[in-house]
Amino acid sequence: MSTDIDIRRISAEETVPLRHAVLWPDRPISYVLLPEDSSGFHFGAFVPESSTPVAVISLFYDPSLSSATQNLASQSVDPSSRVARFRKFACDPAYQGKGIGTRLLQHAFEVAAKEMGCSVIWCDARLSAAGWYERRGMRKVGKIFYKGDIEYVRMMREL
Repeated sequence: MSTDIDIRRISAEETVPLRHAVLWPDRPISYVLLPEDSSGFHFGAFVPESSTPVAVISLFYDPSLSSATQNLASQSVDPSSRVARFRKFACDPAYQGKGIGTRLLQHAFEVAAKEMGCSVIWCDARLSAAGWYERRGMRKVGKIFYKGDIEYVRMMREL
């Protein structure tokens, strides 16, 4: 199936239904909206049988040495590096395990490196998904923390 995936840039608004349904279905839609959505790069993965994306990811510049970036810098990353962060990465459960999320994440890595000029990318990952990210070249940095009652860990990758 992964050969029939079309990955393309989409609007922030087009990411919202899937973000909400997959990541935080018990919260109001406003919970999955980000103040920086208007300045992000948003991508959707489409399959022939669907007119809406079956996976979405949003990519942002990390504009300053935020506490997150400082934590990354302490992990042997040059603090002057341009840094990208991805957020709200979601794949429709009916399409998980088919290589779609992997392709979309790889696309985000390529955009961050080639178009955004970043040498590092990071995210806050649900601890339950950390192994999935590790198999795709990311590594854990920092300690486990919580968003609501869900365990998270910061993960990064040099590009």
